[in-house]
Amino acid sequence: QVQLVESGGGLVQAGGSLRLSCAASGIIFTVYNMGWYRQAPGKQREWVATITNGGTPTYADSVKGRFTISRDNAKNTVDLQGNSLKPDDTGVYYCNAENHWGQGTQVTVSS
Repeated sequence: QVQLVESGGGLVQAGGSLRLSCAASGIIFTVYNMGWYRQAPGKQREWVATITNGGTPTYADSVKGRFTISRDNAKNTVDLQGNSLKPDDTGVYYCNAENHWGQGTQVTVSS
């Protein structure tokens, strides 16, 4: 059974930082490209960042230079470090392993 469990969400002031983590089980982690998506209230889910199985990261323009995605293949985890957070970064952040999704973790950035 595939499980993706996110943690690390919370409330942060604009300009602050937050680190999200996703623990994966039930998959051969090293094979998968891993990603983070987010969904703001009233909006569609949008892609934030991906890290390939080889460790190459890519980012949405909206977070480029502020967010960093990383993976630890020994621990089966993928993290998302967000710096210089903005109120527009508010939303539920979801971990993704191709066609598998976590339950999401709420990030709220106050102005």
